[in-house]
Amino acid sequence: MATSIEAESLVERVQIPEGVKVSLEGFRLKVTGKLGSNEYDFSHMGIGISLGDNEIVVSVPDSKRRGRATIGTAASIIKNMLTGVTKGFTYKMKVVSSHFPISVKVSGDEVIIENFIGEKYKRRAKIVGNTKVVVKGDEVIVSGIDKYAVGQTAANIENATRIKKKDPRKFLDGIYVYRKVEGIEA
Repeated sequence: MATSIEAESLVERVQIPEGVKVSLEGFRLKVTGKLGSNEYDFSHMGIGISLGDNEIVVSVPDSKRRGRATIGTAASIIKNMLTGVTKGFTYKMKVVSSHFPISVKVSGDEVIIENFIGEKYKRRAKIVGNTKVVVKGDEVIVSGIDKYAVGQTAANIENATRIKKKDPRKFLDGIYVYRKVEGIEA
């Protein structure tokens, strides 16, 4: 006697806030709000995505551990997209220098760090996407509507000032993220 075991499918619904327009073409989700628009391609994730009544419905045919992880990741990405176009994201960074005064400038799509630990050459960090970087004294403010671009830009800046072959507990010079905020602050 053959029995058919039907796998349960997981479904998660993400509410669309007022003033946000959402469009779906295949697996490419585009979210537009008062601050701009964000796009993401979900084709590599193996999920089903559709638009419902004022909500985005994400489904996975597998209810096992991997399916739960995948649907959680997809829902989190969508929530970050919706937050980005309504509020935005800001990472505040602090320039710490106890040995040599560090000079930080923004030039085009790069952040240029001069005189880091007395070096003659300039260290450079790439600005990702439509992220805005503002330098105010010893503070660097990274903001934008795409959380991943803002986070990657902050990581690039932090990584540009990474020190090798010195004890990081003693030698604290660098640029470090000290605050992450929802909303665009300048």
